[in-house]
Amino acid sequence: MDAKRLEYFKEKLKQKQQALTYMVHRTEGYGREKEPDIQDVADMAVESYTKEFLFGKSSGDRHVLQMIQEALARIEDKSYGICSNCQNPIQPKRLEAVPWARLCIECQGLKEKGLLDQ
Repeated sequence: MDAKRLEYFKEKLKQKQQALTYMVHRTEGYGREKEPDIQDVADMAVESYTKEFLFGKSSGDRHVLQMIQEALARIEDKSYGICSNCQNPIQPKRLEAVPWARLCIECQGLKEKGLLDQ
């Protein structure tokens, strides 16, 4: 991959990293807020559900952040855009859609079917 494309993906990854970091901090802040004295059982259930939902979203965001950090490290060590399983180039359309992808579309399909150990 040429230097211009690598710089493009690096910038795209950093922008996504910044947005997710903001969301994770915001969600954590909401989760730490002292709950108001809610007396109604339905309101308590809604509050509990909302916090659980945000915790799950935050967990997913943290996972994507980890994958973004790994992708940035691959850019630095010149292995970005190469499938970590078969060593073939990852399709440009896939990287455009999921710039932190570490598997090509074929290997990702195998992983989702449970046919790839990773």
